[in-house]
Amino acid sequence: MTTTAVSQHQTKWWSGGKSPFNIEYGKLMMWYFLMSDSFTFGAFLISYGSIRFSQNYWPSPSYVFNTFPGAGEANLPLAFVSLMTFILIMSSVTMVLAVHEGHHGNKSGVVKWMAWTIVGGLCFLSCQAWEWNHLITGAHPVLVNGKIEEWGQTMRHNPWGPVAQGLTFHGEKVTTPGPVAFGGYFFGITGFHGFHVFSGVVINTIMLIMAQTGVFERRGHYLMIEKAGLYWHFVDLVWVFVFLCFYLI
Repeated sequence: MTTTAVSQHQTKWWSGGKSPFNIEYGKLMMWYFLMSDSFTFGAFLISYGSIRFSQNYWPSPSYVFNTFPGAGEANLPLAFVSLMTFILIMSSVTMVLAVHEGHHGNKSGVVKWMAWTIVGGLCFLSCQAWEWNHLITGAHPVLVNGKIEEWGQTMRHNPWGPVAQGLTFHGEKVTTPGPVAFGGYFFGITGFHGFHVFSGVVINTIMLIMAQTGVFERRGHYLMIEKAGLYWHFVDLVWVFVFLCFYLI
């Protein structure tokens, strides 16, 4: 009498075998987070669009965003935000290179390109801080109840309304108040994106320290760099839509 022992291979989720999507757990959770975050940004931008196109008048981006640091009041429409976009795109390129070096186990390469990615993020945040400060502290003549006041762009005041025909103040055209919603949406959405960039810089700094101290070498992989890269690329992608909605349309 022969007894045959049959062993059944049982695979528990995430404890062996393949995951349902053939992807590592942490990377899958990052995709879930990015998907949910994209819904949040999408809701904000859709809300902005509904208000934007329900108004009879909306500030022209080429008029609002026409200054450049160190150039005085030179009329350079969208030049500064184009520089900001270039910086963020280049930081995405350096992140790709960091992930590439991680796949090859090159510690020095990962450290170098992560450092450049952090520099790019800090430069972008610095540019955004300058832009916000310039808009808020700027003094633009606005005709309010028959009197000329000087306004900056804030959550309550929008100096970018229709031009008051025939009026000038210190050589500058006088405008009427513009839609208040412009400031709320601009500072709200660009600030929310800026918070994501700041969070990405913090995450990338942590990844850089871990790489320098050999944490990933001891683990035998640089998968965390790839996860941080997914987040950073998402931040860059969202900026494309923010740039389109606020600076081009």
